[in-house]
Amino acid sequence: MSREFDVIVFGATGFVGELTARHLARHAPDDVRIALAGRTEAKLAQVRSRIGGRAARWPLITADVDSPASLDAMAARTTVLCSTVGPYALYGETVVGACVNAGTHYTDLTGEVLFARRSIDKFHEQAVAAGVKIVHSCGFDSIPSDLGTWLLYDRARSDGAGTLGTTTLVAYVKGGASGGTVASAVGLIDEVTADRDARRIAMGPHSLTTDLQRESPKQPADVAVIAGADVDPELTGSLAPFFMAPYNTRVVRRSNALLDWAYGPDFRYREAMAVSRNAILSTVGSYSVLAGLGLGVAAIAAKPLRPLLNKVLPKPGSGPSERSQAAGRFTMDVYTATTSGRRYRARVAAHKDPGYSGTAVMLGESSLALALDGDTARGGAPLPNRSGVLTPAVALDGVLAERLRARGFTVEVTERA
Repeated sequence: MSREFDVIVFGATGFVGELTARHLARHAPDDVRIALAGRTEAKLAQVRSRIGGRAARWPLITADVDSPASLDAMAARTTVLCSTVGPYALYGETVVGACVNAGTHYTDLTGEVLFARRSIDKFHEQAVAAGVKIVHSCGFDSIPSDLGTWLLYDRARSDGAGTLGTTTLVAYVKGGASGGTVASAVGLIDEVTADRDARRIAMGPHSLTTDLQRESPKQPADVAVIAGADVDPELTGSLAPFFMAPYNTRVVRRSNALLDWAYGPDFRYREAMAVSRNAILSTVGSYSVLAGLGLGVAAIAAKPLRPLLNKVLPKPGSGPSERSQAAGRFTMDVYTATTSGRRYRARVAAHKDPGYSGTAVMLGESSLALALDGDTARGGAPLPNRSGVLTPAVALDGVLAERLRARGFTVEVTERA
């Protein structure tokens, strides 16, 4: 309670920033102190007016990534800074630095492996020393992957079933592509195309664990067609590559490393996407997705095509209508077989657009967890006693699972026959 605010939403004038603020206005406890921050006070006032209700009383804070002093002042006023200002490779580092220096916890939505790697290198040890939790990737990148795998580990440990073997996420997704995600992907492709070291980091299966690495089994390819029966006997046909795997897999492996490799010496992690339940159609569809991903990356890397792509790709800060978001949904099933031979499936699912309304809930609840659940004096649940540049599962574990269940998400583990 020594800080003026519990949560500041930085980037509240962006599409997902406003959605996150709306979620907090509807679901944060009445005594939670929230402020909205961004570059332009007039635009912030418009957002506050659109949200209405309790948000009408929220203070507005002017802060700009080009003004480190404004970031320092903002970070010093709050327990948690929730940042939706991306691409994070361009705008994130000074914000994280301000939070670490101020002793302020931090959440964001990054799916950018190079930014996450730089954040670890520059801030992890300092954040550990300061007792600060820097929690990247608190949206669809990468909570379903990270929390789902942690739930499997926790259940197997509770059951005395041994450690995890090959673990596979199967995604069932309906929703729009986020303009911020597209911008981040374009920036990443530009950087890895021009820089060999950046390319090596981006392609490395342990690119977020090199500071913690030890011997571990060889990891599966990020982009491959997988036979469903190799994942679970009840899955038929083929599974397509999942476009988020090159980032999510690194986050899950970092969780394992931060937990002192608790998932087990045989832990291997991969991700795939379901395209059809029909065996023939799933195979055709899976290889079509594989080809499409390759062509998409090539098209983005070809600079002469960039003006055309800029006309058709979603823009940062833009997003679908409420009606379109209402039609969105996702089911993320994570399968594993333990060293004792028992099989489990974790499920993280919601009837929400994964990149927009669903992400806003995940980011908002992650921020509230950091602000409230570590504060037992305010009735919060105890959080793990860990600090540094963390993953959602390591920073929040079962506390986040309970919060998401309370917001209508399915978050569960079942044992398979």
